[in-house]
Amino acid sequence: MASKYSSPLLIKNARVLDGGNAVNTDILIENGLITAFGEFQNPSIQTLDAKGRFVLPSFVDMHVHLRTPGYTHKETLRTGCGAALRGGYTALNAMANTDPVCSDAVLAEQIYMEAQRMNLCDVYQSVSMTRDFDGKTTSHLNALSDRYKAAVRCVSDDGRGIASGAVFLKALQKANKRGLLPLIHAEDAALSDIDMAAAEDQETLRDLQIIEEHGLRAHFCHVSTEVSARAIIEAKSRGANVSFEVTPHHIALNDKTTFSVNPPLRPESDRAFIANAAANGLVDTIATDHAPHTQNDKAQGAPGLVGLETSFCVCYTVLCKGMGIPLKCLSDMMSANPRRLLGLPEVRVAPGYPADLVVVDLDREHIINSADFKSKSRNTPFEGRPYQGEVTSTIKDGRIL
Repeated sequence: MASKYSSPLLIKNARVLDGGNAVNTDILIENGLITAFGEFQNPSIQTLDAKGRFVLPSFVDMHVHLRTPGYTHKETLRTGCGAALRGGYTALNAMANTDPVCSDAVLAEQIYMEAQRMNLCDVYQSVSMTRDFDGKTTSHLNALSDRYKAAVRCVSDDGRGIASGAVFLKALQKANKRGLLPLIHAEDAALSDIDMAAAEDQETLRDLQIIEEHGLRAHFCHVSTEVSARAIIEAKSRGANVSFEVTPHHIALNDKTTFSVNPPLRPESDRAFIANAAANGLVDTIATDHAPHTQNDKAQGAPGLVGLETSFCVCYTVLCKGMGIPLKCLSDMMSANPRRLLGLPEVRVAPGYPADLVVVDLDREHIINSADFKSKSRNTPFEGRPYQGEVTSTIKDGRIL
């Protein structure tokens, strides 16, 4: 494996958020850490000119599908990490709906170690809440010992809900006991063919009741309706140990855009509530639900989109430019909060912290063109749409990647 760290790096002419203010400074990085701010003149050091752009903590995505193993014709660890780096992400949490389903801690560790050997992004691999997504069996969670804590941060049956409340409770209890975060895909499959909004809302309400009554911790994935989001926000206000994510596409698009995704794009009233919740600091994290598909898969109706490379510009345009939220708030939802929920080391643009950074040009206006994607897939509803804000450099462990 290549060295984790590079030679010293100097970022010139950076803008850094310090509280509510923007400070202009150079940033010196040594051995993967930010060591000093100031004004430096050292021609022997590798230099990156930020040209007055903002330097932020790199992004973390709690919810991606990297299609490894079993679906590498859609995405590989390398192409997924390439897409992540282009989008400003240096850490990813992958879902378990692979082939075979990742119900095996050993398999999860293998995926984690392969990503470590690539030395691009950190990839954490979720293990399924029920074995092979059978909705019944949780005995495999017993094998998630301390040995696997580096590789496995979460358990999830993402892509489907757990119909049995008893099984759901047992899975959460086992995950909580092991310090793992359950990621909940709230969908009542019995309602899905009738009313997708009701399918999300009914299971969200049931899951919240179980979580609160038993004092458990859990995180709700891709919340997309006002009813579900409001219920989670109210539960949090009562002291429930729950968090939730929303996606860039549910923030930016409503059901007037025809594109297959699960949960579906919702009516404008739901989209507006989700966006306002994010703007008002009520949303914990923004996660892409990056789900690569081939062109043929999409033609057959496969739900999902690639989101890593468009996430920042979509969210910056809608939330910061359109709704006036501070850049720091967006950064928290894309970096600080997912790091905290996953139990990852804190990253700040300050001396003494890891040099996992992203440089963003807030003035850059561009048209989304999937031909430029690093992902193996091109399934995006944002094709041809104009957005503002672009990632110009991503730095991991002090290395420009």
